[in-house]
Amino acid sequence: MYLAVCDDLQSEREGIIAALERWQSRRGAHLRYRVFNNASDMLDAAREERFTLYLLDILMPGLDGLEASREIRTFDESAEIVFLTTSPGFAYESYGVRALDYLLKPVEEELLFALLDKLWFAEQRPAEGMTVKSGYSLIRVLFSALSHVEVNGKQLYFNLVDGSVHQAAGTMREVETVLLARPEFARIHRSYIVNLYQVAELSATGVCTFAGQVLPVSRLLYQQVQEKYMDLLFAERKEGEG
Repeated sequence: MYLAVCDDLQSEREGIIAALERWQSRRGAHLRYRVFNNASDMLDAAREERFTLYLLDILMPGLDGLEASREIRTFDESAEIVFLTTSPGFAYESYGVRALDYLLKPVEEELLFALLDKLWFAEQRPAEGMTVKSGYSLIRVLFSALSHVEVNGKQLYFNLVDGSVHQAAGTMREVETVLLARPEFARIHRSYIVNLYQVAELSATGVCTFAGQVLPVSRLLYQQVQEKYMDLLFAERKEGEG
C-alpha cells in the first residue's frame, strides 16, 4: 500500500507516522508513505504518483481536506480516502467523495490498525484468474490479462494482452465452463473464446482485438456475440455514469 498522510499539525503527523511504523512491525508488512503538511503539495504529488490510501485532515488552512478530496476524485476514482477530524459532524460530507471512513482525533490506534488490516488483506487476495498446466509448469492466467483462447487439435492457446501465449494440452470444453460464466467472455467460433473487453471492432466477418489480431466469428454465433458485447458496453457505461 502507498499512503499519503496530510495534516497541518506536526504533532498529528508524528502520531500517525508512529502508528504506521508500529503496524508494520506487528504485522510484518511493508507500507510506503509520504507525509504532507498541506493539501496543495499533496495534490501536486498525487497527480504524479497514485496513492492507494489518503489519510487526510479535514480542517487545514488554505485548501481543506474536503476540497482536496473532491479534487482527488477528478483524477482518481479508486483510491481510498479516510478523513481525520475532531468532529463527527463531517461524516455526511464524506459520502460525497465516497470516503471509506473517518477517524476522530486523537486517532485510536486500534481503529487505524483495523482499517489498515482490511485494506492490506484485500491486497493480498490473488487477482481473479485460472491456473493452467503448460508443459511442466503451472501458470496463473489472469482473466483481465487474457485476450482470447484458441483450440487447435488437443492444444489450447491462451493468448494474453501483452502478446505472449501459453500452450496447454486440453479441449475447449475444459475451460469454457469457467470463462463463459463471466460476462466479459464469449464464444465467437467453435475454436475461439474471446475477452470482449479486448475487442476493438466486431462485425459479421470477424473480431479485431486491440492488439491487432483478427479472429473469425461464426455466422451462427454472430447475433449472440453482438448482443453480449452490447450488453457489456451498456453495463460499463451505466456503471461509469453512476
